[in-house]
Amino acid sequence: MVHHCLAKFRFIACVCILSLAVAAPSNAQEKPKSAFPEDVQITYHFPVKMRDGVELATDIYLPDGSGGPFPTIFVRDIYTNGSAEIRQGYARHFTSNGYAFVFQICRGRYDSEGKWYPYFQEINDGDDAISWIAEQAWSDGKVGMFGSSYLASVQWLAALNDNPALVAIAPAVSPGNYYRDVAYPGGAFSLLSRASWGIGLTGSRTSMSYPISWENSVNHLPLKTLDRSLGFNIRHFQDWLDHPSYDSYWRPLNLETRANEMSVPALNIGGWYDAFLRSTIGSYVSMTKEARTEEARQNQRLVIGPWPHGWNRSSKTGDLDFGPDSLIDSEALHREWFDVWLKGKEPPEVAPVRLFVMGDNYWRDEYEWPLARTQYTPYYFHPDGALTAEAPAKPKASLSYTYDPENPVPTVGGNIMRTQVRGPRDQRPLDAREDILRFTTEPFEQKLEFTGPITANLHASSSATDTDFMVKLVVVRPDGMSFNLADGVIRARYREGFETPKLIEPGAILHYEIDVWATSYVVQKGERLRVDITSSNFPRLDRNPNTGAPFGETTEMIKAEQTIHLSKSHPSHIVLPLIPAD
Repeated sequence: MVHHCLAKFRFIACVCILSLAVAAPSNAQEKPKSAFPEDVQITYHFPVKMRDGVELATDIYLPDGSGGPFPTIFVRDIYTNGSAEIRQGYARHFTSNGYAFVFQICRGRYDSEGKWYPYFQEINDGDDAISWIAEQAWSDGKVGMFGSSYLASVQWLAALNDNPALVAIAPAVSPGNYYRDVAYPGGAFSLLSRASWGIGLTGSRTSMSYPISWENSVNHLPLKTLDRSLGFNIRHFQDWLDHPSYDSYWRPLNLETRANEMSVPALNIGGWYDAFLRSTIGSYVSMTKEARTEEARQNQRLVIGPWPHGWNRSSKTGDLDFGPDSLIDSEALHREWFDVWLKGKEPPEVAPVRLFVMGDNYWRDEYEWPLARTQYTPYYFHPDGALTAEAPAKPKASLSYTYDPENPVPTVGGNIMRTQVRGPRDQRPLDAREDILRFTTEPFEQKLEFTGPITANLHASSSATDTDFMVKLVVVRPDGMSFNLADGVIRARYREGFETPKLIEPGAILHYEIDVWATSYVVQKGERLRVDITSSNFPRLDRNPNTGAPFGETTEMIKAEQTIHLSKSHPSHIVLPLIPAD
């Protein structure tokens, strides 16, 4: 039985999970090399009826003339009508390997009926479509889903129904907590991403693109009229702005808290510089602990490469090239995964976690996340700009800066979708800014690895009633080039939780815990680590106007005097996940 032998995924010594593509220039599935089988049967835009009567256009590819039954690979999409070369490549690949392939256009897009509204509708529509596939004469009743970004979201959302026909999924660069990852990381609005995607994806029946300079357009205030300032009236965008706190609107989309409703094995694929890294890891962890069945808990896999949101397309991310081994043979990876679950093949003897360790630039197998051998090590900020493992001893010490939302710190790199600014980027263009505090270690005398979650603890005061604090972990090379590893933010009003905002008392010293997400990096001899602290990252995140006004409703902005406290009683620091040398 497949479900018995799959326990090997977790407990047997590692064998390489991936076939590393030494010279592949991009995701192999994006440049298909094979043709359809000669006798493949294709039906385009077959109307599949949902429970409310809405019909969704569905393409069906059967691998030969025998009529099956076949296991089925299922993709649901909002970005194309199925004719795009990359989608045709999916169909060619899987039909050539004995699978039926079904492509469905989501509700309200292209030739599918209904009204487009992101996320919520995919829960029942995905479930209905899976049930329909399982009932067809050409289907053997087993369905697997794969795809990235929104094509990954629809997998998790459909899995909430625990449909027995959905036997495995392979979500790549997928959100899992839509409040914290998609819309409000740290309580700050993900402005550039949500505007360019939420407003830009306006053509209900197409993906028409209007000539909008998003970097300039998002300067508009108040935020709640941003879509209308561009000539649109977008219901879902307005709904996002109407719910700046974690509430009943977002709870159905927090899949990390709903793991106990799902029993599907998942191949989770993410990138260290992906916008949804936190959720890729969160989905893996929550499913290993809380999935409905033991089989599902034991059969989650996690792969994280040095990629941005466009995963596995190039060895270069931002300003860094991680070498040819950073790319994977994604076709082989998916085929291996689905052959086990949909065809009953013997599973490979692999560890459940595979990480690309940046700096030394190699893949490594692990058995859990976070790594059991992690030594969580605090590095403290000192008033002379030092970053050390030695706690501060002075009874009073602090550093201050002025945050002016009229002149925010520009976005340079990070876990963002925008190709022009994402990934590891040289931070030297920000060197002249005086609204960034910088704390730097001495050059490391030997290699040192940090792999795992990162948390910053700031003791800070502000002249404002609400503001933001941001932390960025940076590597400084001997030649002066500095690049970002990870960053995080907290909106002050959400320091005690994202459900109930609480304004701050000006001048009060408060503790802020900031989730700086995660990384895996080996600091090289002669390199230094630096932590940058500031209060803006624009336009990746919206500017906090410092007024305490209701979110998105004001045009007024004021300066805030920010103080980071660095004393014995208020030891601001960052906690790094040190991995001891073997």
